[in-house]
Amino acid sequence: MLDSKIPAGPLDSKWTNYKGNVKLVNPANKRKLEVIVVGTGLAGSSAAASLGEMGYKVKAFCFQDSPRRAHSIAAQGGINAAKNYQNDADSVYRLFYDTIKGGDYRAREANVHRLAEVSTNIIDQCVAQGVPFAREYGGLLSNRSFGGTQVQRTFYAAGQTGQQLLIGAYQALERQVALGTVTMYSRHEMVELVIIDGKARGIIARNLVTGELERHFGHAVLLCTGGYGNVFYLSTNAMGSNVTAAWKAHKQGAYFANPCFTQIHPTCIPVSGDHQSKLTLMSESLRNDGRIWVPVKKGDNRPANEIPEEERDYYLERRYPAFGNLVPRDVASRAAKERCDAGYGVGSSKQAVYLDYAAAIQRYGKAEVSKRNLGNVSTEMVTQLGKEVVKEKYGNLFDMYAKITGENPYEVPMRIYPAVHYTMGGLWVDYELKTTIDGLYALGEANFSDHGANRLGASALMQGLADGYFVIPYTLGNYLAEDIRTQSIATDHPAFVEAEKKASDRISRLMSIQGKQTVESFHKRLGKIIWDKCGMARSEEGLKQAIEEVQALKAEFWSDVRIPGKINGMNPELDKAGRVADFIELGELMCLDALERNESCGGHFREEYQTPDGEALRDDQNYMYVAAWENKGEGWELHKEPLNYEIVKPSQRSYK
Repeated sequence: MLDSKIPAGPLDSKWTNYKGNVKLVNPANKRKLEVIVVGTGLAGSSAAASLGEMGYKVKAFCFQDSPRRAHSIAAQGGINAAKNYQNDADSVYRLFYDTIKGGDYRAREANVHRLAEVSTNIIDQCVAQGVPFAREYGGLLSNRSFGGTQVQRTFYAAGQTGQQLLIGAYQALERQVALGTVTMYSRHEMVELVIIDGKARGIIARNLVTGELERHFGHAVLLCTGGYGNVFYLSTNAMGSNVTAAWKAHKQGAYFANPCFTQIHPTCIPVSGDHQSKLTLMSESLRNDGRIWVPVKKGDNRPANEIPEEERDYYLERRYPAFGNLVPRDVASRAAKERCDAGYGVGSSKQAVYLDYAAAIQRYGKAEVSKRNLGNVSTEMVTQLGKEVVKEKYGNLFDMYAKITGENPYEVPMRIYPAVHYTMGGLWVDYELKTTIDGLYALGEANFSDHGANRLGASALMQGLADGYFVIPYTLGNYLAEDIRTQSIATDHPAFVEAEKKASDRISRLMSIQGKQTVESFHKRLGKIIWDKCGMARSEEGLKQAIEEVQALKAEFWSDVRIPGKINGMNPELDKAGRVADFIELGELMCLDALERNESCGGHFREEYQTPDGEALRDDQNYMYVAAWENKGEGWELHKEPLNYEIVKPSQRSYK
């Protein structure tokens, strides 16, 4: 039976009571304890900086050349916090409720409430670090709306919020590096977890420049390695984003939770051809002011600006009047797919819908005319003033779209289509963020804990920084307080020797295959299987086919992949081969998890289980649990953590 270790007591006091009764490690003992942090995005950088500041000896690892290249920098739109600066009735409870409902009632109440509680601290922390959040004319922090909410609680820094937040965390991390409490290992990738007497005690890391395998001891190991969206090949993730560190932990005994819960983001630049290896996100913040539509007439090939207002279908506003264009991501994505599948798509591929800023430009322009007391002005002047306001709010996003597509989004509507963006599934963790392996923790997107079956926009940054700055400093201390008498274990211990040999043998096996097909070709084929049969829509028949196809692909990979270069030296193809091998195994588990969950919820949409009007149809009686999968070598065993709702009463989600 999985023990989530949720504290007793009322929901709104669990975290406060936990902090008040947690075991402590005194400053002198902290200096004797070593902590390994794998990954230095928002969760990893904030955790390493916080633990270093507290006095622990921290080793931080990233496979990039600098923590500043972590995929966290790609987050555009903002970060949520229940500050209620807009006086629009927001609160900790409302953020908690929106997150639970947005996740389609498949998240743990206690974890989500804690996230909502500490959200306000995050903004204060980041402002103190100098993060340049957008401000109103009078100097107050500005907010905007995001999907799945009816309040404005999203703080932002133009369209580069993730980058600015990461710079803040990076500065804090580098301060600790300079003070000697954190040792930074860039261009290092974790390739094996070391377990001694049932506890995580270190990692084997591969130096990606020299190819050498290195042994590193830690009293605890924190995985902050992000999500696994690149299993689909085409996604908005950075090209290097992978599941390898989490997958190594899974194969050593860490349960993997809800792997089929993946998020398709509704506003991305559409696929333009088979040549692509990456997709580009257009921030959800654009749905704050933009209106999404398709032509009323099927197959209408007229340019967007030639289609009159009465011949446009603003389908989200029509179907979901209460939330309009700000419905949650899973709802907006499925609605776009439905329109395109029905023949109303636009663009050359017909796999796109319009995101239109014409109305917002006029609205902002008129407001500027009034604010400046300009009196009667021309329509051209109103438009110009409106464009200036839009440029101030979203300029870098509009510039990015123009660069990629060659079209001016100030003049013509953008074309968008859903794409893989985030993974709600991840390593199973308890309330303390500890996995099923003692001493191994997972933070941020690497764990499953906070978003259920669908993440609300602007909540990924919130979770990463909450886990790193405000949760792990307490929960890790509670574990390490029992470990203060454990001396550092020498890396010539048999467990380290065995783990290094295991990693070395796998690398040698990969290099010895010398087949005919590239790593890229296998990744691309895997992505097509998973996208077609475990993507936005899934079915029993398709998932069974996908499992067979992935198993066959795995056998073909291990017999016919060709990796050029050498082991001892820089070899990006070898690095990628190891990651794709792990993605193939994960892909099978994703399909198995989706097949076992005979319901639709959030981003998991089984075609057999939907309401008459095409919405996700949950089965709370049989599937209100976290699916935690244990690796058994040649297969998996399912463990279930029941979800008990004490405060929120699950109901059919409605955004109408």
